[in-house]
Amino acid sequence: MAVHDLVRLLDADPELGERLPADELDRARHQLVAELRRVPTGRWDAAGVVRPGGAPLGLLILDGLLLRDLDLGRRASTEVLGFGDVIRPWDTDAANSDLPFVARWTVLEPLRLAVLDERFVATAVRYPLIIDALFARVSRRQRGLSVRLVVNQLVRLEDRLTLALWALAERWGRVTPDGVLVPMGLTHSALARLVGARRPSVTSALGDLARDRLLERTEDGWLLRGDPAHLVDPVTERLLASAPA
Repeated sequence: MAVHDLVRLLDADPELGERLPADELDRARHQLVAELRRVPTGRWDAAGVVRPGGAPLGLLILDGLLLRDLDLGRRASTEVLGFGDVIRPWDTDAANSDLPFVARWTVLEPLRLAVLDERFVATAVRYPLIIDALFARVSRRQRGLSVRLVVNQLVRLEDRLTLALWALAERWGRVTPDGVLVPMGLTHSALARLVGARRPSVTSALGDLARDRLLERTEDGWLLRGDPAHLVDPVTERLLASAPA
């Protein structure tokens, strides 16, 4: 069960207030207080996080790592969510579709969530730049999904896996002497859902990529080597070579 307290939002997420003038920033830091919820690792009943009748703007992830799986029959797709993402898990996919979608939420690293409820919104509207920053977070998540749609159209599984991990590295990667580390314990099954493939095929493709020294599984996550920009030309060449004349 999640437990909650209070948090000063701009202390927990300073980036939201970067565009505020200095005098407004100090006021906003003290006024923008949100309910804080902590969620431990494991499966999460995210849709039940809101009390009956409640209608917050959303939940802002302050810490942790979350997987959102969307199941349709025997097929599933995974979205990786973390710091700065805004989610609305009570807006279920099944409610907006005739298809039998089922959403599953799994917390990989303990979450801290700021509840952007009615009281928070009533204060935040005094600071339009804060509202704009929150909407930018929503747009960033949509852009990430669009990138994944493009990546998942690639035929070669090794290409899909490599580019999907580099896309995660753009947000969460850390540069190390050995390469860029994506500090996530994503399993082969999670990666398979991420790129729309079967787990055995992903395991085989990861082995090939490891032998080519393009990536490595470490105790801290996935270590990527090389330059992602250099991956684009070979991928394009393979696509052109496979296209009908």
